[in-house]
Amino acid sequence: MRRVSPIPAARWRFTLAAAVLWILAACGLSPVRAQGLDAARIETIAALLSERPAGFGRPIEDREAWSRIAEHAAFRDVVRRAAPLIDEPLPESPDDLYLDFSRTGNRSRWERASSRRRQRIASLVLAECIEHRGRFLKPLEETLRALCAERTWVLPAHDAGLANFKGETVDIDLGSASLGWNLATAMHLLGDRLSPEVRRLVGENLDRRIFAPYRDMIAGKRPRNWWLTTTNNWNAVCLAGVTGAALAVLEPREERALFVAAAEDYSRNFLRGFTPDGYCSEGLGYWNYGFGYYVLLAEAIHQATQGKVDLLGRDEVRAPARFGLRTEIADGVYPAFADCSVGSRPSSRILHFVSRRLGIAIPADRRSDPASPGGSLYDTTLYSFPSSASLSPEPPAAGGLPTRDWFEDAGVLICRPGQSEECRLAVALKGGHNAEHHNHNDVGSFVAVVAGRPVLVDPGAEVYTARTFSSRRYESKVLNSFGHPVPVVAGELQRPGRGAQARVLKTEFTGGADTLVLDLRSAYAVRELEKLARTFVYSREGAGSLTVIDEVEFSSPRSFATALVTLGEVSRPRPDELIIRDGEGAVRVKIEAKGAELSIREEEIEEDVRTRTLPRRIGIDLADPVREAEIRMTITPHGGEEPKRP
Repeated sequence: MRRVSPIPAARWRFTLAAAVLWILAACGLSPVRAQGLDAARIETIAALLSERPAGFGRPIEDREAWSRIAEHAAFRDVVRRAAPLIDEPLPESPDDLYLDFSRTGNRSRWERASSRRRQRIASLVLAECIEHRGRFLKPLEETLRALCAERTWVLPAHDAGLANFKGETVDIDLGSASLGWNLATAMHLLGDRLSPEVRRLVGENLDRRIFAPYRDMIAGKRPRNWWLTTTNNWNAVCLAGVTGAALAVLEPREERALFVAAAEDYSRNFLRGFTPDGYCSEGLGYWNYGFGYYVLLAEAIHQATQGKVDLLGRDEVRAPARFGLRTEIADGVYPAFADCSVGSRPSSRILHFVSRRLGIAIPADRRSDPASPGGSLYDTTLYSFPSSASLSPEPPAAGGLPTRDWFEDAGVLICRPGQSEECRLAVALKGGHNAEHHNHNDVGSFVAVVAGRPVLVDPGAEVYTARTFSSRRYESKVLNSFGHPVPVVAGELQRPGRGAQARVLKTEFTGGADTLVLDLRSAYAVRELEKLARTFVYSREGAGSLTVIDEVEFSSPRSFATALVTLGEVSRPRPDELIIRDGEGAVRVKIEAKGAELSIREEEIEEDVRTRTLPRRIGIDLADPVREAEIRMTITPHGGEEPKRP
């Protein structure tokens, strides 16, 4: 690996400014050609860095620190759980398995085998650092050699043309960046407990697969991987992996400063992916992933610069940091909008960190000790050793959930019972547009929660295949609008694209009720469509209710329909009434129509989904074409009192 051994001070006969220019030149950069990076800024950062690289956690020689980890309840089984790996054969990951994706589009088979290999790193390193007897080093070194022998660290799903597999290029993706940081963290923690041969091998691979391609991208010597300027999770994840690895193993501090300066600059792109009010259109699962890695990146740089460079101190961080708290519907249930899974919750580790660092109050029942051996090696060591968060005071606990959270820039409204002791219904209502990150064609979607269950759902993501991120994405019945509780207009589903956007016509928020009116016309490529307004009225009176009113007008008669989606069981006691149950939660849906008779049909959505059962779509169709019509659905907790008509 490039310059990983200490450089005697006598060899540095330059001023710090000259050293910065030297390292820029060595990397093929100049103040002009460094893709917008400022040499003076790199010099300033270099002065903040320590002489030697360091990562999260303490090296194995610090027995006092590791004794404290060993005594922690969460780590008491680490050695016992890792012991079988000493004799367990290394999971195979043959070339043919890598090629499975390019042949069949299946991502899961290779990723399962690969993850078993990569998970060995954290298990074996933690066990060795705790036990300190040397018996986990041999299987660890076997694992490291095998990983370094892989043709590429890029995931097959990110190498569809096989350019990385064939050695035609070396890109950096989510998988390679994370693996690189894991390996660098292992090097930092174990030091010379690893053999010189393995340290050299790992160092060379880090340079060839991570550092050299990144330097060349920054220098403009090769095209930049797209994630450097994207505004989704890739930006934060890849920047964190590359920068964290560099800070953990690269010796010259001027070179580490270059990586920090680049991360400081390019990470602003990730924050631009949030709306100004902090909404994450990728969904809660990707907030955990993307914003979680932004936290990791920020802390790696914070620790390396003794807090002088603080990416969490940016003004534009505070709103995204609160997304995981603000999107709770009720009882720990969150909407599965976009590529999110039903049942997703914000990471307790992230909530702990941003609460301490940014002084954000969280409910007392969300407070938890983040120290645990779960996740990657760098993730575990950040949250289990002292950090800028653990050394910050804990703010007072937050009270109950507010009555509502309105993300005006995103067009998303969360309505809750507030002070009502009788109301048992809470909802999430979505406007937005159809070019969001990890987009679903879901303008006008909603979720209804009763008794801690999302009885009416947005079914969330499918199991990823080659189709998911291709021109065929919206063939999926859970990614196109068929799998969402939104209208079907003249037989047409919603169209993708930024032009398909809900326009907010009205908001009215009071203690007793919240009203949101959306114009959905632009989501449908139907020439005859003259009006399509969806009105949501959420009432806190009695047991609570949600009324959904669709008003449509055409220039000539056309068909019109809408839908509900559930993971529960459906019964129909009367022609105009549904009872939908999911566990302890149940709703009654009364359906009324003007303009034509109703036809109701239930069917399973047959896609490979992440839900516990196939979603059930309840199609609510007008039996005849109409010029003007209205469909009104009144949703109440089953057993609740009849709501007043809005």
